[in-house]
Amino acid sequence: MGEIKGICISERRGTQKHEIPEVNLVEGWGLEGDAHGGKWHRQVSLLSYDKIQEFRKRGADIDFGAFGENIIVEGIDFSSLPVGSRFLVGDVELELTQIGKECHSHCQIYKIMGDCIMPREGVFAEVTRGGLIRKGDQMEVQLPAPDRPFTAAVITLSDKGSVGEREDKSGPAIVDLITKAGYQVKETLLLADDKSQLKKQLIRLADQRQVDVIFTTGGTGFSQRDITPEATTEVCDRMANGIANAILFYSLSITPRAMLSRAVSGIRKKTLIINLPGSPKAVKEALEYILPSLGHGLGILRGTEGECGKES
Repeated sequence: MGEIKGICISERRGTQKHEIPEVNLVEGWGLEGDAHGGKWHRQVSLLSYDKIQEFRKRGADIDFGAFGENIIVEGIDFSSLPVGSRFLVGDVELELTQIGKECHSHCQIYKIMGDCIMPREGVFAEVTRGGLIRKGDQMEVQLPAPDRPFTAAVITLSDKGSVGEREDKSGPAIVDLITKAGYQVKETLLLADDKSQLKKQLIRLADQRQVDVIFTTGGTGFSQRDITPEATTEVCDRMANGIANAILFYSLSITPRAMLSRAVSGIRKKTLIINLPGSPKAVKEALEYILPSLGHGLGILRGTEGECGKES
């Protein structure tokens, strides 16, 4: 249980947030009157009062809102909670969607102190049930249910697709198949075949969004621009190439050209990353083969299933 110590908004982007005594939270949007609300996953930013106090002890003379935070709460260490946690304030409910954020350009606090706590200590949430909150209200934390649906992200790698010269059919095919299988798709991205950009997004989705699985499609062949396996390998802590091998062996039963795939699979923290082929037909074949067994592996990563689960 925590106590709301401050509520801050900014009416225009690029301006520092200021304190207000109460605010109406709009379901699916964010704080009423705050410029950062919208139909996205970072509707509300939250920061621990205790972390702000620690930073102030280092000599920082800062007001609430200086880090861009909307809600300051004493007694809750937000950055230690898993994505999917819920925050209850009376009838209001928020769902944690992201831990920390990338600092694109150092703020004034960083320039003065050489540090800023928001990128690592701040969290973001969506408003799942709206209503009025006030300074002094109590906030309750509910951890995610162990049997919640698996979450996923889908990344398509295509130079032509990223500039609108080719329609992406493989990404939507993945979304359709995994949604029907019960997965919650949190993000879809269409990127050029650029290793640094792919690595950046894989790291963000695994570390900050904490999705259970990331499916990539494209970039696994012999072309000089095909860098998906290299990017995947470089961000993974451990490899899980039994999945890649299973897809390869199954695909070889359909076409001998499957031998030209360099796809890999691996694990970053608690997120599984799976390289899929680039064509809609091959994507469908691969997913139909691996999805029946995939949930058990994701359950092991999540900690809700043992290594010796029975086959269904």
